[in-house]
Amino acid sequence: MKNIVIIGSGFSSLSAACHLAKEGFQVSIFEKNNTVGGRARQLIKGGFTFDMGPSWYWMPDIFEKFFNEFGKKPSDYYELEKLDPAYKIFFADDTITIGDCMDKICEEFERIETGSAVHLKNFISKAQTNYDIAINKIVLKPGLSPLELVTKETVLRVDQFFKTISQEVRKRFKNPKLISTLEFPVLFLGAKPSKTPSFYSFMNFADFGLGTWHPKGGMYQVISAMKSLAEELGVTVHTNAPVEKILVKNGKAVGIISNGSTHNSDKVISGADYHHSETLLDKEFRQYSSEYWNKKTYAPSSLLFYVGFNKKLDNINHHNLFFDTDFEKHAEEIYDNPKWPTMPLFYANFPSATDKSMAPTGCETGFFLIPIAPNLEDTPSLRSQYFDIIIDRFEKRTRQDVKNNIIFKESFCVNDFIEEYNSYKGNAYGMANTLTQTAFLRPNLKSKKVKNLFFTGQLTVPGPGVPPALISGKLVADLIKNKH
Repeated sequence: MKNIVIIGSGFSSLSAACHLAKEGFQVSIFEKNNTVGGRARQLIKGGFTFDMGPSWYWMPDIFEKFFNEFGKKPSDYYELEKLDPAYKIFFADDTITIGDCMDKICEEFERIETGSAVHLKNFISKAQTNYDIAINKIVLKPGLSPLELVTKETVLRVDQFFKTISQEVRKRFKNPKLISTLEFPVLFLGAKPSKTPSFYSFMNFADFGLGTWHPKGGMYQVISAMKSLAEELGVTVHTNAPVEKILVKNGKAVGIISNGSTHNSDKVISGADYHHSETLLDKEFRQYSSEYWNKKTYAPSSLLFYVGFNKKLDNINHHNLFFDTDFEKHAEEIYDNPKWPTMPLFYANFPSATDKSMAPTGCETGFFLIPIAPNLEDTPSLRSQYFDIIIDRFEKRTRQDVKNNIIFKESFCVNDFIEEYNSYKGNAYGMANTLTQTAFLRPNLKSKKVKNLFFTGQLTVPGPGVPPALISGKLVADLIKNKH
C-alpha cells in the first residue's frame, strides 16, 4: 500500500486525502495549528461561534458531487438552509436585496432600472452556460497544458477570455448600483472585474441561479464533515504538527520532518501555501524564484473582526455588503496602487440572524471583513482606526447604535495570515484568476523538479474559493491515482 503525507488540512488537503484514501492509499495529514481547516477554522468565545475564514456557501452542487463520490451526501453530516434574502447591499442612498430566486432578483433590478430585468435574464442565461462548461469541462482539468482549454465549447466562446466582466456588465446595465451588484461575485476570484475574463460570469450564475446557503452551525461544519469522512476512510490526522522540511532523495520526495521527527512516504502533497511549501525544500528543488512570486497578482488580504454583541441587531441580514463608498477607488487601492483604503467597502456577516445556535440567546454574532492589498503594514492602531470607520458607517446605514453593545471584538489581519497560515504576503484568497493566471498558467499541481511531490489549494489549479479548493484536491488525487 502506498503511503502519502499531506501538509495542511484546509478544504483542498481534506479533499485530496478522502479521494486517495478511497483508492486504498495510506494517508496522513500534518496540520501546524491545533484544529483542522486551514483558513476555514472556527472561533468559539463566550457562547458565540465564528467562522474565521470562508462564510459563503455557494455552488452547492460541488459539495453534493464531492460527498456523492463516497456514497454520501451533505445531509449525512450537516443541515443546509437556502437563505432568503441571500444578501443585502447597502449603498449611500438605497439598499438592494438579492432574493432567493430569479423572479425576486428581476423585480429588484427593475425597481432600480426600468428594462433591466430582460437584460439580466439574458446575462444569467449566458452565465449558466458558462457555469456548465466551467464546472464540467474546464475546472476538472489539471492545468498541465494549454490544450485543456481548447474544447468545442471554449473555441466558440474564445472572445469571452479576452473581454472582461466589466465590459460585459456595462454593455447591458447603466445604473452604477446594478453594475456593482453584478461585478461583486468575481471579487471571490481575487481580481478586479476590469481584469477578469468575461467567461467568469459563471460566478453570477452561482450567485443568482444557485443561491446562497447556510450550513447550520456555520461553514466549519463542512470541514468537520470532511474530517469525519477522511477518518472513516482511514486517514490519520496530526494537529499541532508543523512541517519543517520536505525530504528529497535521488530527485524524489521521500517524506517530511515534523516536530523534529522524520515521516517517510512514497509521495508528498502540500496543501499549505505554495510559496511557503517550496521554502521547505532545499533551493535546488524549488520551481519558482522569489522574483516569480513577487510579480504575480494576488487576491486581496483582509482585515477581519469577530464581534460579540449583547443584543439582536436591526435592519440586517445574514450577509450584508456595504458598497456605500466608491467601488472603483477601493479596487484601485487593492490592486493598482496598494495602500490602506481611503473609504473601504466592507462585508458584514451575522450568522445568528439565521441560526440561533451561533450566538447566546438575545445576542448577535458579527463578522466584519475589509478587503485590503496584501503585504500592507499591519498594526493594532490601524486595525482600531478601521474598526471605527466601518462601525460608524454600519450604525449610520442600519440606523441603530451598536458600539455600546459590543461585549468583545477580536481582529485578524496580514500579520496573522502570515503567522497562522504561512500565507505569502499575508494574502487571504491565494492568487488572482486573471487571464495570465488561469489554468495552465498557474503554479503546477505537480513539481517539475522533484518526483512524487504535488501541490494543491488556492495558489494552484483551479484557483481561489472553497468549491475550487475541493476540486483542486480531487485533481491532485487523480494525477497520483492515474500514475499509480
